[in-house]
Amino acid sequence: MIEYWNPLVERMPVDEMEKMQESKLRNLVSYVYKHSDFYKKRFDDAGVKPEDIRTLDDLKKLPFTYKSDLRDTYPTGMFCVPNEQLVRFHVSSGTTGKPTVVGYTHNDVKEWSISLARALTSIGVGRGDVIQVSYGYGLFTGGLGLHYGAEEVGSTVLPTSSGNTEKQLELMQDLNTTVIACTPSYFLFMNEVANQAGVSIQQNTRLRAGIFGAEPWSEEMRVRIEEATGIKAYDVYGTSELSGPLFTECQYQDGIHIWADQFLIEVIDPETGEQLGDGERGELVITTLAKEALPLIRYRIGDITVINKEPCRCGRTHPRIMRVLGRADDMLIVRGINVFPGQVESVLMTIPEVGEHFMIIVDRVNELDAMKVQIEMTDEAFSDKVNDIITLEKKVEASLKNVLNLAVKVELVEKGTIPRSMGKAKKVIDNRKL
Repeated sequence: MIEYWNPLVERMPVDEMEKMQESKLRNLVSYVYKHSDFYKKRFDDAGVKPEDIRTLDDLKKLPFTYKSDLRDTYPTGMFCVPNEQLVRFHVSSGTTGKPTVVGYTHNDVKEWSISLARALTSIGVGRGDVIQVSYGYGLFTGGLGLHYGAEEVGSTVLPTSSGNTEKQLELMQDLNTTVIACTPSYFLFMNEVANQAGVSIQQNTRLRAGIFGAEPWSEEMRVRIEEATGIKAYDVYGTSELSGPLFTECQYQDGIHIWADQFLIEVIDPETGEQLGDGERGELVITTLAKEALPLIRYRIGDITVINKEPCRCGRTHPRIMRVLGRADDMLIVRGINVFPGQVESVLMTIPEVGEHFMIIVDRVNELDAMKVQIEMTDEAFSDKVNDIITLEKKVEASLKNVLNLAVKVELVEKGTIPRSMGKAKKVIDNRKL
């Protein structure tokens, strides 16, 4: 039986939804023009006035917003409300320069919780579930986001945060965790630790579902996780600038539902900025329709995906984004060929002899780019015979070249060689940038 958190909204006819979006877009543009010096100047510089925006087709008249804008106006220069109306800050620690600061009104937190309540309901999570939240808490949005959403649907929250893996596994068994939320790389590490301790997640726990995100992961990785642990693995999506984790797949695992009454989505050509059609792969752009403290207009997320507006089998009418291939700024250009870490992962996960952990290393040798992939072998595939190792390396190299159209050097290493992560896994070392 399919359940809905708010069936009237989640199954709203598309034409009614678009009328609602147009009304909210007009209100949003007037709101930010009045309350944000940043957006007033940005609109004026682009020659756009609020009265120019009447329909959804007018969205493309509005200028883009970038993460650099949040950093340039640090800490609160883009906010539309005074600080005394805020109930919370979250801060994203960027790898370079100033961090990005996001403020929340009480209503912003409520809208965030509702978004996740709809998402959790769509995968059958609710009252009676124990959700172990193993995303980081604090300034990072992952932990508190899932926490509030889980409480909204009536689940019991186990706020373990990340790390202390042995204790996490002990609590998972003793408190009958049914759902876990963390990065896929941390769950793989957790399963590894469990196996070493003689614990089977499938047989010794009640875990039935995982909500995995905060880093790109492939469909092939989903298969690995589900086969190894017996759970259903669901993709979750969101960014700290938008609020945090917001959306998941539904029980059919066929794209992530984006709530159209709260967000407008586009996909654009990352080079030209031109809108692309449904089904075309490009950069995701999101406009917030319900945020008060930090609304964002045509915010360029940087993630590469495809929009699917076809009806979903679950009955929800809201558009979906298909699995994110990676971030535009995570894309490697090696000898003129575009390579995403997710592409490499999707190839490796189809080869039974290799494990889930790998590292991409890019160097420049004699003025030419050279890409190497270090990969852990499974215990079953490990051999002390050199010929067996060489044969397997050649097999993996051929598989990667067939998909990437690029010659890649493969180095097989023992299990445990690749560093493990409690949060987002580091999968690329680009020595050309060092």
